[in-house]
Amino acid sequence: MNSKRKLRVPIFTINPKSYLYGKESIDFAIFADGLAEKYDVDILFSAKDIDLKDIARQTKHLIVTAQHMDGIKPGRGMGKALPEAYKEAGVQAVMLNHVECPMTISALAEAIDRASQLGILTFVLADQAADTRAIAALHPDVICCELSSMIGKGIQQAETYAMDNKKIVHAISPETLVVSGTGLRTPEDVYRTIQEGSDGSGGTSGIVCAEDMYGTLEAMIKMLKKAKDELYK
Repeated sequence: MNSKRKLRVPIFTINPKSYLYGKESIDFAIFADGLAEKYDVDILFSAKDIDLKDIARQTKHLIVTAQHMDGIKPGRGMGKALPEAYKEAGVQAVMLNHVECPMTISALAEAIDRASQLGILTFVLADQAADTRAIAALHPDVICCELSSMIGKGIQQAETYAMDNKKIVHAISPETLVVSGTGLRTPEDVYRTIQEGSDGSGGTSGIVCAEDMYGTLEAMIKMLKKAKDELYK
């Protein structure tokens, strides 16, 4: 079994979904890579499959992340996302069970198992508390708790949301990191969510749909670093 990269909290996740691709995605990844080095934080950067290998080759500090993966082995599986192909491309993490790409618990269990065999970190999305409990039993590396009804709407979750979900997850899987998602639009949102107990922050539309996504990203990373320095001395 391959060893996984050890994540340093708080982590930051950039998930451009299908907003960015090709040169625009690669250029943004290179910029994010520089921020990971400058601020000494762990940044997960997801991208379209066809761009992952180029991003892995042109970055040194990013945790290059696939947006989906299937729990299959080499052989049959037309159209499926093969774990070994991601590993060979330089992928270090994978997002699973996003509301826009949902998975059954059995499919999720298979994907997490295959990722673990190859040393690929698993970042799994959970919606309601019942989903969080079921996913925690699979012992992924990270669970991102985000209510699907709030995604993309800029609605901030309750102040106790991070710690409430940590209690749920750590009762089942103490080593799993717990990240609060959705509603993060500003650098101040990033700082707040870390202060409230989340093991990380990040976003999609709040970054890539901003008037200046480069400036917005750096401002967010600065606030992540500020929260880190205050909480993890």
